[in-house]
Amino acid sequence: MKESPEETSTTSRPSRFYTGGERPFDPEDVVMASGQDVTPERVERAKRLIEEKGAAAVERYLP
Repeated sequence: MKESPEETSTTSRPSRFYTGGERPFDPEDVVMASGQDVTPERVERAKRLIEEKGAAAVERYLP
């Protein structure tokens, strides 16, 4: 059986995929994950959401 190009690729790929709040995130990330433009008002809202919900603030937008 012949290997596909994906199987023989030498490009670096992460050995693990990250989702949601597994990695550090900031209020701007939450705003961008929600599909909105980053504005000072939205960043402030995201800061409050992070304080209230923690990682769930970004996990609601990311798998």
